[in-house]
Amino acid sequence: MRVTISRKAHFNAAHRLYRKDWTLEKNDAVFGKCNNPNFHGHNYDLTVSVTGEVDPETGFVIDVKILADIIYEEVELPFDHKNLNLDVPEFQDLNPTAEHIAVVIWNKIRKKINPDFDLEIVLYETARNFVTYKGE
Repeated sequence: MRVTISRKAHFNAAHRLYRKDWTLEKNDAVFGKCNNPNFHGHNYDLTVSVTGEVDPETGFVIDVKILADIIYEEVELPFDHKNLNLDVPEFQDLNPTAEHIAVVIWNKIRKKINPDFDLEIVLYETARNFVTYKGE
């Protein structure tokens, strides 16, 4: 039997949406106020879901404590209260859009999860704006 278990997490981070190879005018036209050169922040909410076979011995797909520790190590520690553009190596040359942040998080967590399990990331940038990534 395949079951999905989910864990929620939260982090606060600043970013600026812009492309170094574009003019200021083009960045403003595409990214608007998110192109603020002094950055802006979000209170991100994250849901990490793991789907797999239930272990008949433990009754778990994955021990939620292990999942919580992975999220803490791979997301909360490196991202919380950071400037994504300046402090997080994955975004040195990658525009930290919600879409890119979700993919980066998925890639970091994927390495720590049983390859037989499916992984889904839902990242809320605001209460109304969120992205979902399943590794596709």
